[in-house]
This record gives sequence, structure tokens and C-alpha cells, in this order.
Amino acid sequence: MLNTSHGADYFRRWHRDKRNSGGLLVHKSTHHFDLVNFWLQSRPQTVYATGDLAFYGRENAEARGVTEFYTRTHGSDVAKKDPFALHLENSEALKGMYLDAEHEDAYYRDQSVFGDGISIEDTMNVLVKYRSGASLTYSLTAYAPWEGFRVNFNGTGGRLEVEVVENSYVNSGGDQADEGSLEKRSIVLRKLFEKPQEIELGESVGAHGGGDTVLLNDLFGEPVSDEYMRAASHVDGAASILTGIAANRSIATGQVVNVDDILQVPEK
Repeated sequence: MLNTSHGADYFRRWHRDKRNSGGLLVHKSTHHFDLVNFWLQSRPQTVYATGDLAFYGRENAEARGVTEFYTRTHGSDVAKKDPFALHLENSEALKGMYLDAEHEDAYYRDQSVFGDGISIEDTMNVLVKYRSGASLTYSLTAYAPWEGFRVNFNGTGGRLEVEVVENSYVNSGGDQADEGSLEKRSIVLRKLFEKPQEIELGESVGAHGGGDTVLLNDLFGEPVSDEYMRAASHVDGAASILTGIAANRSIATGQVVNVDDILQVPEK
């Protein structure tokens, strides 16, 4: 789930035009699909998806009774009453990077999330069948009251439940370590015919649950062995984005999409 801070941010920026970003299924969900490929050690085979713009955008706001609109926050009196408005001048980082640089590129970082011209989805559901026989039911909402994810693995021996709640943030709006930092997390193992068991987790330092530190060291630091074999190749990257590309094609056609018809990638 993406909340009304980080999630809304995709609808203020260039991402809101699907011709530019491909939508959240490739821009955001690719990270999730990459994790699933890694966890399952398999590749996506078939994909079916649905998606809608159900919350953001002018038409949805009008349907909820909103009558006052604005194009961008800066200089707008209407925006002062909108909790979704992003006030660039209130953040030194955002002001310096975007507001003060508008004369260079005419890029407006603070567009209204209830404006015209939004063509990406904010509500998405995806069904994926993997080469290994495993299946995924995936849902992404970009206007939730909290941010994070729940992942549940159902297998022949029981069920593994993961919950991660992330701290709220706006992209490039402050300390980089805040992006993807965790408020709470839990893993519960439920074996068949046994009592639930909570799995203790070690603490990691850095953004995205400590993942940024590991990634940066892998790219620019001294090579170290990794028992979890987390380093990804360009092939892994292709496999992760293919799920989103296939999902977009499925939304457009209403059909199940065979991933190999888009691009054939080797097995892990």
C-alpha cells in the first residue's frame, strides 16, 4: 500500500502521465515483483490484471463533491485548503531542487493530485502464474491511510505472514534515510496443526530496511560474500519489469498475457 503522502506524490509529478512512466505497475510494483521472483526463485509465466483511476484525478474529486480546483500548489489560495497539496517553499530541499529551478526546465513538482491529465491507475490487482507452479495475488492501492505491505506465503506445510509498516515521507523531501524507513515489522510462521510462532528479526541500519547500504556497497564498495545471493543481474531486472509490462497489457486488452510473448528470459 502507498499512503496519501508518498502514494499521492506520484500523481503530482511526471509519473501521472502513463506515457512517461508506464504507470505504477512498472514504476513502483517492479520492486515488489522483483522480490517475489527472488523469494520464489522463478520467473512469471502468465499475467492477468485490472486497474483503475478510482481516487485521484478531477473526475473522481467532482464525484465526491469537490468544487474548487487548482493546477499547482505554489501561488494558489485553493491549495491552502487541500491536505494533499505539496508546499515546496516549506522544504529547503524541495525548494532548492524544484521551485528555484523551474526557470531551467519548467518542471512543476507540486501539481494538484485532483487535476486534469492524470492517466495512471491508483488501484491495481494482478494475478501471476510462475514457471515453478506458484501463483501470486497482488494488490496495490495508492491512497491508503498507511504505507507498507503484507506478504503471505501459503504452502504445503503452513503459512508465513509478513507485515511491514513504513514511515511516511515525500520523495526528496528530506533525509534520504527516511525513505522506506520502518515503523514496525513482523513475521509470523503458522505451521499446520501448530501454534503460531513469531520470528525475531535483527535490526538493520539505513533506508529501505537497510537494503540501501547493502546495495551501495555491492556497487561501489569492497566485494563481500552473501549467503542469500541477493545481488541482481540485468536479467533479474528484465524479469521483474516484465510482470508490470504484462499487467499493463492485460489491463488494456482484458486478456491473460503470456510473458514469453513479450520477452523470453532464462530461468534462474
